[in-house]
Amino acid sequence: MKALTYHGRHDIRYGDVPDPAVTSPTDAVVQVTAAGICGSDLHIYRGNPFSPELGYTTGHECVGVVVDTGGQVTRFRPGDRVLVPASVGCAQCRSCAAGFTARCERATSSTELCYGVSPQLPGSQAQTLAVPYADVNLVHLPEGISDEAAVVLTDNAPTAWYGCRRARIRPGETVLVIGLGPVGLMAAQSAFAMGAARVLGADLVAERRAFAATLGVEPVEGEDARTAIRDMTGGRGPDAVVEAVGSDATIQLALKAVRQAGRVSVVGVSQSKAFPFHMGMAQVKELEFAIGLCSVHYELPPLIALARAGRINPEVVVSHRFPLSEGPAAYELFAGRSDGVRKILLDPTR
Repeated sequence: MKALTYHGRHDIRYGDVPDPAVTSPTDAVVQVTAAGICGSDLHIYRGNPFSPELGYTTGHECVGVVVDTGGQVTRFRPGDRVLVPASVGCAQCRSCAAGFTARCERATSSTELCYGVSPQLPGSQAQTLAVPYADVNLVHLPEGISDEAAVVLTDNAPTAWYGCRRARIRPGETVLVIGLGPVGLMAAQSAFAMGAARVLGADLVAERRAFAATLGVEPVEGEDARTAIRDMTGGRGPDAVVEAVGSDATIQLALKAVRQAGRVSVVGVSQSKAFPFHMGMAQVKELEFAIGLCSVHYELPPLIALARAGRINPEVVVSHRFPLSEGPAAYELFAGRSDGVRKILLDPTR
């Protein structure tokens, strides 16, 4: 089959890889109809991978149709349209049974918990994908949810919802979202769905700020974001901040911008091993700080209900569509943040 594979910094290739197959009675194989490129994939693309191996299939966001199942798979059969959550559970430990797949007690490394970050679980930017423990790691897609919306629901939307939930957003509050890529845009929608009165949005790219404004976000303008945020909130600061970038600079901005006794929730993927956390400032400001990885299975049920009810619109963040064969060019576009790019879908059927 055809797939995208990682071969080093700025080196994503389109070519042939072995076809996935059912190797365990709990497995399934899914024909991918749409796959996404996630901001986390850019860490790999830019030469900061999560494992040292090369040549593995990339991607962890996709929807498709079941084409084969093992003998112990009972909830799915060939022909079912499914969403594949980015996080992978073992289906056996207590954490996974409760939906908290990111806390899997049987995993020996984080690369076992996500597709497309090592050879352990080949990724979804491919024509087909092998899914372990399919009864747990597949989700039936209801009528009325498009492939575009479903791809966003595999990771970006649940991560955003998780970040807002851990920020404990309350009705009437002012929320700041830092980073207006797909996760940030979904965090803004999630904050409004949770009752936020105002959502401010900070991003270095003017086109992203302008698009966020069409969703009701108040863009933070000017070179000094902290001063602009203070002015926009009457000197008080936002009640809660959701950080969706993961850089030291943006996490520092979140900590400094939030009000006294405010809450900061970091969902941007950080690879920093020595973040300079100012404990004295946090203590004096009486801050609450949350950081973690989203367990998609746990967050997904309310999001599917909200999407079906029209309370959130995941597909609005999708800006570009490419055939899978043009995946290398799609990565380059996404990394350059040009041409108004927000979210890219790859179509393996073209």
